[in-house]
Amino acid sequence: MSTEKLENLISSYIPMPACVINSAGKVLSANDKIGEVFLYEGIVDGDIFALTGIKTPELFEAARKNEHPLLKRNDRIFRLICQEVDGTEENELSIVFGDVTNLEELKEKYNKEKICIAKIQIDNYDELIANTPADLRLSVPNEIDRILRRWAEKINASLNKMKEEAYVAAFEQQQLEKLTSSKFEMLDEVRAIDSGIDFPVSLSIGVGAGGKTPQQTEEYADGALDLALGRGGDQAVLKRNIKVEYFGGKLQTVEKRNKGKSRIVGHALRQLVEQSKKVFIMGHKNPDMDCFGAALGVMRFCSLCDRDPYIVIDNYKEALQTVYKQAKESENYRFISSAKAQTLADGESLLIVLDTHRPSMVQCRELLDICERVVIIDHHRRVEDFIENPMLAYMESYASSTSELVAEILQYMTGKKVLEKLEAEALLAGMTVDTNGFTVKTGVRTFEAAAWLRRQGADPTEVSRFFQEDMESFMIKAEAMATAKQHSGGVMTSLCGTKHPDEQVICAQVADRLLSVKGVKASFVAGINTEGKTVISARSLGEVNVQIIMEKFNGGGHLTTAAAQVDMPPEDAIDKILEMMEEEQ
Repeated sequence: MSTEKLENLISSYIPMPACVINSAGKVLSANDKIGEVFLYEGIVDGDIFALTGIKTPELFEAARKNEHPLLKRNDRIFRLICQEVDGTEENELSIVFGDVTNLEELKEKYNKEKICIAKIQIDNYDELIANTPADLRLSVPNEIDRILRRWAEKINASLNKMKEEAYVAAFEQQQLEKLTSSKFEMLDEVRAIDSGIDFPVSLSIGVGAGGKTPQQTEEYADGALDLALGRGGDQAVLKRNIKVEYFGGKLQTVEKRNKGKSRIVGHALRQLVEQSKKVFIMGHKNPDMDCFGAALGVMRFCSLCDRDPYIVIDNYKEALQTVYKQAKESENYRFISSAKAQTLADGESLLIVLDTHRPSMVQCRELLDICERVVIIDHHRRVEDFIENPMLAYMESYASSTSELVAEILQYMTGKKVLEKLEAEALLAGMTVDTNGFTVKTGVRTFEAAAWLRRQGADPTEVSRFFQEDMESFMIKAEAMATAKQHSGGVMTSLCGTKHPDEQVICAQVADRLLSVKGVKASFVAGINTEGKTVISARSLGEVNVQIIMEKFNGGGHLTTAAAQVDMPPEDAIDKILEMMEEEQ
């Protein structure tokens, strides 16, 4: 078909605005109705990108994929129907502009009026009421109720109190922007309530939005609330389809003083172990001292249940060299590789995952598919990337370490002497590392667990030998601390320039040391490991939530301790972190 015939066809037979362009984006022809789209005349010979803001290759791609880009012009919305023209001298494209204003406005109205559901829970309600002075015992819940009802009124939400500590709210999706822009200000208002006790009042909020049905939206809200609770409370989690956003999380996780759950978990774990012929213990990739110590502790738990488990470990960093060598030489532990574990495991095997709950971070992802019976013991704040359908999940973000959780479970085993000396020392070393020498994220139960390990034979002097380092590591840390930079807002950063097998550990230790500088509220240290990845360690004294910052790099951790690995130069990573800190301020 010639271009002239095509022009006549468009002018005579297409009752909608239309034009033809060539491969360079030049408008070859257009019908009279094109004025409904573009107010000015003479668009022929004009550039389609200048007219629409859509690049020419994108329009040809839309034609091939049968896609229809939208264009807003003259307070109208047009859907572009693109089709390549056959038989022309050069590669040409016809574009028909369909007016879909009413349809798009209806869709927007529908989306705005869709129902969102919020599940709200008062954190640690029983402990809050039990410890609140008698004269405030009624006023504190009433003040929380008043704050929530005032918030519901602002966004025209219906709010129902389901239990003393739980509420459900329903509101239109168009109100979400108010909530997110205010960063769920009711979290701050509730935190400011004077309860007369040694820990603040806080809420956990899970919001579900964008579900195809109200049932699915409620499922999103339930999942979001589970995430908020699993991450330690005092925060709101918004789940829209697969997208998850976090708000708040300014408090340290409140330590639960009742050890009843440890006893229940220990009993349930014992039953699972005794019902399993094969037991596999697995931590995260490149295990640290906490992960390894917890593995030895769980191995002893299984042994006391008359089972001889396998510990899955492929490689380890230099920081584990001393304790791993002692464990290997003792011949009391069955260490196997991931490849070997896959040949031994079956659907009836029990898999105990330690110090992580993310499938992407475990030592052997394939074992999760082979073993249908999975147990998780972890102290990290929960993220959406969670191992599906575990038979038992013991996740307590208040705990200092996974070693602390394992030590508490072991205390309920029969017999005064439960652990071997090396196992007790490995568990104590794990707690020492994750608390930075019992200075951060340390509660009463942390010291009680440490005291019990001491009674089990753990020697602090031997534990300190686990942390001895070579001269090269010492010099790298010294240089990183000497070249550290202090920034506004109490932020300190540094770079570890030399590649090292234990780069993550070195960065973590430097970040810990930088916090000892006066005026420093948060520290960030980045370096490159031997695999070419940039590793980042983040630390804070509690005023800055470093976990949220590291999650933006697909990392994670806790409010005061977090880390990530990225595929960008360390300098760029530090610059990006500083930009985030400025935005927060």
